[in-house]
Amino acid sequence: QVQLVESGGGLVQAGGSLRLSCAASGRTFTRYTMAWFRQAPGKERENVAAIRWSGGSTYYADSVKGRFAISRDVAKNTVYLQMNSLKPEDTAVYYCAADPFGGSWSIPASYTSWGQGTQVTVSS
Repeated sequence: QVQLVESGGGLVQAGGSLRLSCAASGRTFTRYTMAWFRQAPGKERENVAAIRWSGGSTYYADSVKGRFAISRDVAKNTVYLQMNSLKPEDTAVYYCAADPFGGSWSIPASYTSWGQGTQVTVSS
């Protein structure tokens, strides 16, 4: 139902910033939870941030709290992840995901649509 395309990844020095974008297409997004997950080499996929499309409530993993900010532009059907004070341990493929049912924000199984991923590499 929902197609997601991430962009904005790249190579950045530690302490730098990147803004990821996730362009969503489909019929409706009002009831969705949109989230950013990441997967580093050799590690399982983990949630980093989520936002309720309706209302805009946000959630963050402890590892990124205070450094990352998730937001949405309803008119553009786009969700963003502003990443500041990046650390080498933030290096991962970042995925946008959508949950149509408003389930547990941090659980990958709750999400039914996934983007292709965008690589974020933070050099030391």
